[in-house]
Amino acid sequence: MTSTQTHSGERKPGEHPLNPKLPFDIKPRIKAAVADTHLRQSVKTATESKDRNRADAFRETFGPRYDQMRDLAGRIKQHTLDHLDVYLERFVDQATEAGVQVHYAADAEQANAICTAIARDNGCTRCVKSKSMVTEETRLVPALEAIGVETIETDLGEFILQLDGDAPSHIVTPMIHKDRRSVARAFQRELGAPYTEDPEQLTMIAREYLRQKYRQADLGISGANFLIAQTGTIVICTNEGNAGFTVHGPRIHIALAGIEKIIPKRSHLSVFLKLLARSSTSQPLTVYTTFITGPRREGEHDGPEQVHLILVDNGRTEILARSTRELLRCIRCGACLNTCPVFCTVGGGHAYGAIYSGPIGSAITPLFKGLENYPDLPHVCSLCGACAAVCPVKIDLPRHLIRLRREMVTDRITSRRDRLGYRAWATLLKRLPLYLVITTIQRYLFRALGKTGAKRGGFNDRRWIANLPGKVGGWTRERDLPTPTSSGFRTWWKTHHKKRMQPRR
Repeated sequence: MTSTQTHSGERKPGEHPLNPKLPFDIKPRIKAAVADTHLRQSVKTATESKDRNRADAFRETFGPRYDQMRDLAGRIKQHTLDHLDVYLERFVDQATEAGVQVHYAADAEQANAICTAIARDNGCTRCVKSKSMVTEETRLVPALEAIGVETIETDLGEFILQLDGDAPSHIVTPMIHKDRRSVARAFQRELGAPYTEDPEQLTMIAREYLRQKYRQADLGISGANFLIAQTGTIVICTNEGNAGFTVHGPRIHIALAGIEKIIPKRSHLSVFLKLLARSSTSQPLTVYTTFITGPRREGEHDGPEQVHLILVDNGRTEILARSTRELLRCIRCGACLNTCPVFCTVGGGHAYGAIYSGPIGSAITPLFKGLENYPDLPHVCSLCGACAAVCPVKIDLPRHLIRLRREMVTDRITSRRDRLGYRAWATLLKRLPLYLVITTIQRYLFRALGKTGAKRGGFNDRRWIANLPGKVGGWTRERDLPTPTSSGFRTWWKTHHKKRMQPRR
């Protein structure tokens, strides 16, 4: 399989779009993405539609009880994380009793080593794999191919990205940055299929190709959406049915899951299934929900002869600290990406330069990879709070992003110039007379620089600055900057408040 062009331009063969040099500088990626109008519009249309449908699905089903459902899910996950050692031990005991061989991997390298050892020991040569964010973290596919195991992604979006040598741009919709023309070109180039842009025909081409791979495979690999401690059950949620083929066809199955995927009881699963599908794709439930409780038993006609589960840490125990533990509640629904204005503006997840993008990626990637390596990500956020409002497990993402920004200052990751600027700004905000003088000067200066234009935003006397000089030019590169109004808010407030307090006659 070969590498081809992505939205950010031509890549060299073998160059991975999410393999940046560290420390990571997000600015060139954002600049390239913002310049691609078609990409930004495609991502904006898709995410806005998903966000709107999500809101409709919850309103129609739960109405005012939606917030209670989110609160319940958040409390279940938080309780599990607070007692993770207990529930992990319980899950391992139950899964082992059911016949699952459980392994523990401290990091990505160990997870890949365990997986490749299982494949090698069982003489596996052909692997079918369903969608898994953990395997994206560990870069598992190249590790399997390095030992001669042909590995095919079977999720349709992931399959197309694999043909292009590309990487997911969204947690739930991995090829959100591609259109049907790029899919048609990939199928023609890699599969020898006739060129067609018809979605149904493209789907049938992929189906015919993948069915052959399912029949030939001796190894199946999946992720896991939930791990039930009470029964030792692995739960996988999909919409295409590929996980079922991946689990039931090959004689060996390996599931990889982060240690935070544990939930205590089988009865808790219904809460998360109701929230996951609606938050992700606005469906009542995913089309397929696959349960694995051990390998094939005597008398059963399908299922793997061996089931292995690799519990992956890869930095998660570090996030279990009290101040950051809440972030491990995440069920990877992608709702925060769909509602985030910044994610839409930068054309999807590739600009973030990491496996996890959007608000959740900005919060957890610096913790996984080091804040000094991803100093830009905590700032890729407008702090509008939309992500916290839609999160099905009530993660307060803005609070964590603010905390990371504070750590950057206290740990001197932020440049000296920026630290001095923040200090000066804080000093200004603490001294009212100085603040009033500076803001008055700023108002007159900005209005002198601005030009009168059409009325926008309901302000009759507002002006607009098309170009600011130097470092502050970023504010006007893509949009006009509105100037303050002529009177100022304090003047308006005094007048308004005075009128309101006058007694009626």
